[in-house]
Parts: sequence; C-alpha cells; structure tokens
Amino acid sequence: MKPNFLNVTPESGVPVLKGLASPIRMHILQLLHKSGKLNVNEITKALRLPQSTVATNIQLLEEAGLVETYATKAKKGHQKICASKYNEIILRFESGEEQRKNNQIEVAMPLGLFTSCEISAPCGLCSAEGVIGLLDVPDFFLDPGRVQAALVWFGRGYVEYKFPNNAKLVNSQIEAVEFSMELSSEVPGTNLDWPSDITLWVNDHPIGTWTSPGDYGDKRGVYTPSWWKLEGSQYGKLKTWRINKSGSFIDGISISSVTVDDIGLSDHHSIRMRIGIDDNARHPGGVNIFGRGFGNYDQDIVMRLHLVQ
Repeated sequence: MKPNFLNVTPESGVPVLKGLASPIRMHILQLLHKSGKLNVNEITKALRLPQSTVATNIQLLEEAGLVETYATKAKKGHQKICASKYNEIILRFESGEEQRKNNQIEVAMPLGLFTSCEISAPCGLCSAEGVIGLLDVPDFFLDPGRVQAALVWFGRGYVEYKFPNNAKLVNSQIEAVEFSMELSSEVPGTNLDWPSDITLWVNDHPIGTWTSPGDYGDKRGVYTPSWWKLEGSQYGKLKTWRINKSGSFIDGISISSVTVDDIGLSDHHSIRMRIGIDDNARHPGGVNIFGRGFGNYDQDIVMRLHLVQ
C-alpha cells in the first residue's frame, strides 16, 4: 500500500499553495483524481473550457509539482497525457510545534501525518479518545482520521514522514540532525521478551537499527488513557537517532558510518524520515510508535536540526 500524500507548510509549500489558488486548477485536479490519466483535449471537453486555458493551468500545476505529464503518440502527431500526483494534500501550520533557539530548529510531527506507508497486520491506529477505523486492516491507514493518531503499530513495513528542511529558510548549513520518538516492539497482547529490529532511514539511506527488547504492558503508561485496555501496549523507550559529521548514533552509541553529508540534506526542501522493520531484519518483531496522549513521554516524533554556527 503506497498512498500518495503531500505534507506542506506555509514556508515550504508556497509553490503548491500557488498551484491550488485557482478554482480551475482545483477542478482539473479533482477530474484527474476521479478519472485518472487524461489528455488535454479530454480535460477541455469534460470541464467545458478553452483548450488554451486548460493548457496554461496544466503547466502551472506541473510547475507546482502537483501534476505530471508525458507525451504519447496520437493519430496525428503527439498528445500530452496528464496525471495527478497526489490523492491528498495536507497543510500544516507549525504554530508552536517548531522552535528555533541556540542554532537549533525543532519540529514535532504528529504520528498520523505520515506521507507514505507500506504496512501489514497486526496493525492499527488510535487517537487519545479511541480507535481509528478497524484493527488489523492496513487500508485504514488511509483513513482521514489518521491525522489524530497518538499510537500507531504494525507488524511489518514502515511509515514515512516528510519534514520541512527549514535550514534552507534561514540560509544555514546543517551540522547534525536528530530524530526522537517513543518506541516498542509489537505483538498481539504484550510480551516483555519480544525483540524487534527497528530501523530508521533518512532520504532513503538506512541510518541504523535499534533492537527493542519487548512490547511493554506490565503497567499503564504515564499518559496512556484509561480506556485503553491494560493488556495492550502501554509505553515504549524514548530513542534518539543522531547523524552528524562523524557518523550515526542511537542515544550516543555509534551504529553506522553514515554521516550528515551522505544523506543529501542540502539538496532538498524536505527531509524524508522512514521508521519501520527492514525486510531482512533478524528480529522482525513489529513496532509501536507512541505520540502525545500515549506512553511515558507525551511527545510526537521530533526532528532537531543543529545548524553550523
């Protein structure tokens, strides 16, 4: 399952917001989402618009990264085929989630705002108020209610998040990047002795693996709501991956030789972070990710950019 989500902020998503700032372009995107790939003539006919108007707006959508096009042979010459790139676009207003101090930028990412996923059962999502969708049905990871998720779990696969690279906004170089989150293994029920190899990737680069000892349910998590049954996963361990100029670390312990220069942070306006179970994991014991309203730390996934002074 590979849902196409685009997660933007007012700072990083200006081209996208400009692309959406037109009823005509919105109607084109709706048509492409509903009908699939269409050529310019088909869009013109469906929306009853001049061909020149459609062509101009398709070009603007393409420049905004919202539509992809390619040429194919037609009865006479070539035709331009258009396709929408995303099923859903999420605009995030940081409003207190992002902080900059002491040459550090911090962004907290809500668990439900993953931009892609590939997961298998056992799996599920919960908000602080209740279960989202149906348990052990991977398709419910597409449910719009996922944005409220405070606990996410799955047996195999990954979830991926797109963080804004706000170092570009302040014209600074990144000296180190950290990702911090509360994690445990995942087993139906709980089991304190259930090892799981949980891997973090940044911009498709595997950074390192932490082996979670188990799925903790021996006592209620400090912030876990009372309605959540005690037999379920209650809390995890707060783990921090750090990538700097000398390599990669988990909680200060060296785990790989991947450096901050290896992961191409300066090349993009966003930073993609993936967390999950590698296909070749020795201990594929699933993962629980705890966010605000669950577990022992009451935090979402936090990214910290340490800037060159």
